[in-house]
Amino acid sequence: MDRTDAGAPLLSDLVRISGDVVPMTLTAGGKLRWPDRCLSIEKDVLGFTVEGCHIKIRAVIESRAAICCGGDGGTLLRKTFTFEPLNEDSLRLWNQRLQSVFDSLGRPKRLFVLLNPYGGNRSATKVFLDDVKPLLDDANIQYTLQETKYRLHAKEVAHSLDLLGYDGVLCVSGDGILVEVVNGLLEREDWSYAIKMPLGVIPAGTANGMAKSLLDSVGESCTAFNAALAIIRGHKRSLDVATVSQGEKRYFSVLMLAWGLIADIDIESEKYRWMGSARMDFYAIQRIFCLRRYHGCIKFVAAPGFENFGEPYELGSEVDELNSNWVMQDGYCGPTFDMKGFNRKIEGPFLSIWLHNVPWGGEDILAAPDAKFSDGYLDLVVMKDCPKLSLAMLMSEMNKGGHVRSPHVLYLKVKAFALEPGPRADDPNKEGIIDIDGEVLARGKGTYKCDQKTLMAYGKLHIKVDQGLATVFSPISS
Repeated sequence: MDRTDAGAPLLSDLVRISGDVVPMTLTAGGKLRWPDRCLSIEKDVLGFTVEGCHIKIRAVIESRAAICCGGDGGTLLRKTFTFEPLNEDSLRLWNQRLQSVFDSLGRPKRLFVLLNPYGGNRSATKVFLDDVKPLLDDANIQYTLQETKYRLHAKEVAHSLDLLGYDGVLCVSGDGILVEVVNGLLEREDWSYAIKMPLGVIPAGTANGMAKSLLDSVGESCTAFNAALAIIRGHKRSLDVATVSQGEKRYFSVLMLAWGLIADIDIESEKYRWMGSARMDFYAIQRIFCLRRYHGCIKFVAAPGFENFGEPYELGSEVDELNSNWVMQDGYCGPTFDMKGFNRKIEGPFLSIWLHNVPWGGEDILAAPDAKFSDGYLDLVVMKDCPKLSLAMLMSEMNKGGHVRSPHVLYLKVKAFALEPGPRADDPNKEGIIDIDGEVLARGKGTYKCDQKTLMAYGKLHIKVDQGLATVFSPISS
């Protein structure tokens, strides 16, 4: 639609506001104007209701009371504007024209909400009631609320959920519920349909890496309010999904995989959970002063422009190993292995291996500043060695992504990846932890809680990326 069409009146009429009769116009471009206000239906207006002879417009406005359609960046607040058409025909026409504009936006009308009341600092229920529910109500969005009761409950729900009655699934938690939902959808027989269901994320957990990545991409702060607005507005973007396989076992990841220092800090710091978010920094200091190095090897298909990282090697029979088990499974089997590219490897020992699908690992960890949501690659951060003082300085730069510029860090993009983890260099009787999306994927011998069952064994893993497989609600469309 060009500027002339967008600005053309869809409806112009006299209405009564606060006792005064004033002109009001609804343009074809979705602008609602009257003498002292201009609202964008797409950006500012959540919804509307007809109550008797009045129409109530429920919107979000800047607290600094920006006039007209611009704004100066103030905090957004909920506000209701009420006007009265002068007769029944006018009331009916306003109702019809406003509804036609809303229908054209493709916004969700019914959501299934999964809420984890135990995650983070157990604030998810309060976050939903205080910040999310009022906005959903203003937007006339119906929802079904399901609290998760145990680990992998969200995965079970997503696996059996009747999706026909919903326009999206909303996860009120940290990143864990989102990952469970993705795994549940992809293990369904109708996975190709199910994974198209838009997924929304409300930051209400410990890390909130996905919500932070989505909101930061447009310069918005990582709040439940902003995240809920993004979902209500209905914009969507594609999201890469990584398939992690070990024999016939598979797991689907949308955030990250870590082995070595980062995984040790993330998982072992749970013993200090009583400290809140400070536990990560506290335990990071311990791990820096008592560094562990791990034997092992990584192999990868480098993205264009990164072909010179590592050493070349021949895949040989590994191609068959990568593809042999996929057709044996129900549900999504992962992408077939793409031979295009340069096959490379890097031998250990390593301090840390970190794979990322999105830029932020948490609200204060810009793990992979160049990561894209749907470029078909994972960002790989490799650290083989680093003096302790340099390591401490490097980790202090993670809140703004400065660590990837360190001479002690290799930062590249990969299409496919194999991890062959080994024992600790200082003690061959102890192995490591593999962390995926904040959960333990595998624990080696001698590790923290090594007696607990894990999703996979501590051994060779293959990871492949399917570009744009999933869909997430986003502040802007991709």
